[in-house]
Amino acid sequence: MNGVSSSLRAAFSHCVEQVRSYDYHHYLCLLELPANMRKAAFALRAFNVETARAMDVASDPKIGLIRLVWWKEAIDKIYANKLIEHPTAVALSSVVSESNISKAWLKRVVDARINDASREVTDLPETIEELEKYAEDTASTLLYMTLQAGGIRSTAVDHAASHVGKASGLLLLLKSLPYHASRNRHFSYIPAEVAAKHGLLVKEGGRSEIHLDSRERLCDAVFEMASVANAHLVKARELANGVPSEARKTLLPAVPAQDLLDSLNNVQFDVFDSRLARGVLGKPPLWFQMKLKWYSWRGKY
Repeated sequence: MNGVSSSLRAAFSHCVEQVRSYDYHHYLCLLELPANMRKAAFALRAFNVETARAMDVASDPKIGLIRLVWWKEAIDKIYANKLIEHPTAVALSSVVSESNISKAWLKRVVDARINDASREVTDLPETIEELEKYAEDTASTLLYMTLQAGGIRSTAVDHAASHVGKASGLLLLLKSLPYHASRNRHFSYIPAEVAAKHGLLVKEGGRSEIHLDSRERLCDAVFEMASVANAHLVKARELANGVPSEARKTLLPAVPAQDLLDSLNNVQFDVFDSRLARGVLGKPPLWFQMKLKWYSWRGKY
């Protein structure tokens, strides 16, 4: 029994380290959660890190896609009580057995990642709504599962979580534009509709591509998308009075989302501005941590 406990502790420690290393602003958010929710939250965030980074760490896109399919199959094994030799999967299996987390929600996250990874470089989303759905299926769904693990059921908090997740997802896609451009994915997270509106869309050989002929036009496109994210944050906060007090810390990811939005605003929505890479989402680390603590203490998000 001691061996099993030691192995499980090591698995959860691995999850915490993965989140701290690759999703630091959310790592700080999770530290504010009640102790009874923290273990599940770290396992779920680590699962998100694994699936979100699958394509980035792979030397070949096909290998990354295979890794995502492996995670989809791993979910089936977890719910069939089969042992999987992977620390994040071990922790997730423990959380699933204790908290009865929806299998459909876990599958939704992986399916969204697989569909995104299967896109061709030139296969642009048509509208912002498509990116909102992607954010809903990943970032929002992660919040739903965290709430479910904490035994929190509330229509108001679900609605607020949907908006927080969409805002967070959209803003992180914007922040990642330079990274994806450097990996030959160009600007595949700018919808064709937005790109065309701002003169960034060029049709060549029957295919549409985004050409960065003007940094100013790109900033205008980023501003339009960031405005949608801002509207989601506003809606989430309008629902705050109906959100149970025990659920509000789960929605703390709204704080880093707002900080990223503010940082984008400070650099005139130029995603290539090096100031965005400083500190935590462009903010001094100590300032960010103090702000997060203040929101947590006040029961705000």
